[in-house]
Amino acid sequence: MLRLLVALAAGAIFGFGLSMSGMVDPARVIGFLDLASGHWDPSLAFVLGGALLVALPGMALQRRMTRPALDDCFHLPTTTIIDPRLIAGSAVFGAGWGLAGFCPGPAVASLSIGLAPSFIFAIAMAAGMMLYDRMLAG
Repeated sequence: MLRLLVALAAGAIFGFGLSMSGMVDPARVIGFLDLASGHWDPSLAFVLGGALLVALPGMALQRRMTRPALDDCFHLPTTTIIDPRLIAGSAVFGAGWGLAGFCPGPAVASLSIGLAPSFIFAIAMAAGMMLYDRMLAG
């Protein structure tokens, strides 16, 4: 039960941070990616920099720990191979992010606002995950 509460609190803090930083607004994300229009919005770079300031000490701490506080082991990726599937998946993710202005975290957080594009993106994201799981995972 404690693990569930900690996960819920972490997700709520993450969603609040995304909302507070404006990253649930696709126009902001697209404004960051649009370098050619002359209306570049650098705010996403500051959000990403803030995320690094939090993540890097956390990763350093994790490397010193033998196990997490609320689990038996760390669940980290076991492969370090960069293969064509990883590159293709990254390209699809990046293209979707650039076209829609959402990435998965902000898309889910933006559902609370109730905007139609948020729901359309979330449905398309879930369909893509199910398609991958049913047909392409292997």
